[in-house]
Amino acid sequence: MFLTDDTAVLVPFLALAVSLVGFINARRVAGVRHVNVPIAKLPLALQGFTIAQISDIHVEPTIKRNYLDAIVNKVNRLKPDMVAVTGDLVDGSVAQLRSHTAPLGNLSARHGAYFVTGNHEYYSNANEWIAEVRRLGLTVLMNEHVLLRHDHVTLLIAGVSDYSAHHFDESHRSDPHAALKGAPSQIAVKVLLAHQPRSAEAAASAGFDLQLSGHTHGGQFFPWNLFVPLQQPFTAGLNRLRELWVYTSRGTGYWGPPKRLWAPSEITLLKLVSAE
Repeated sequence: MFLTDDTAVLVPFLALAVSLVGFINARRVAGVRHVNVPIAKLPLALQGFTIAQISDIHVEPTIKRNYLDAIVNKVNRLKPDMVAVTGDLVDGSVAQLRSHTAPLGNLSARHGAYFVTGNHEYYSNANEWIAEVRRLGLTVLMNEHVLLRHDHVTLLIAGVSDYSAHHFDESHRSDPHAALKGAPSQIAVKVLLAHQPRSAEAAASAGFDLQLSGHTHGGQFFPWNLFVPLQQPFTAGLNRLRELWVYTSRGTGYWGPPKRLWAPSEITLLKLVSAE
């Protein structure tokens, strides 16, 4: 099959148009995606409990303070009950990026903001970033949990280090079961923050109700979108693994070239609703 002269002329223009659309999609501030999560036997007091999730921002040379500041302001306008930051916040050292990640300290929610490490934190000295995120006022969850008292009902929020963290530091090995150690036996809802969706198998066996993840960027662009399913059980959106709901964010920033096609970035507002 041969291209006509007219078609041959159109090809570079089409490629340029696609690249431009991908650039605009990547550089715009993420839109808000509303997701209802049905929970069996949800107490009335937790009906409508909201979690704002941001993930995979990748603060680095092209994503700087103003970009993150706009994301934080948009999250705060949602007035969530809590905020979850599910890893891959940065691509660089604390010394390089401290001023650009500072807006994270302005996150505001009734029950605070929580952070778990992604694989990219481990490329950039995870321990330094854990200390810096804590300095900014977020609670970092490293295979541990906190109990939130919401209108006389207890909600458990747990977090694990990145699925691959043990390759960098054995003491950071991701363990959803360890994240529940010492928790009361009767908890209305158990939520796990885990950067990679492939933590879901262990989370389901540990008895979590909901896992919030990122990592995949929803595929971000071709041909990366073809490889994500080879590594991860879920690419984007709300999925079910036995009794566990898994929500996989498409990411709030981007990684690599500023390009997104058919995988728009998102700030996710998840709402707990009764399955009944």
